[in-house]
Amino acid sequence: MTYVNDRFLAARWGVTRTTPWDWARTKPDFPQPVKLSERCTRWKLADIEAWEKQAETA
Repeated sequence: MTYVNDRFLAARWGVTRTTPWDWARTKPDFPQPVKLSERCTRWKLADIEAWEKQAETA
């Protein structure tokens, strides 16, 4: 399983690093990050890709 961080998502979408965190908090359909350890929280790439695909058809 591949995990990605906020830097990866910001570069992918051309947004700031805080945007994915804001979306996780405010958009009910946006994938929630996974806490892998005390100081490491990431998103599952498969969840992000599924969300992107769903957003394209909406």
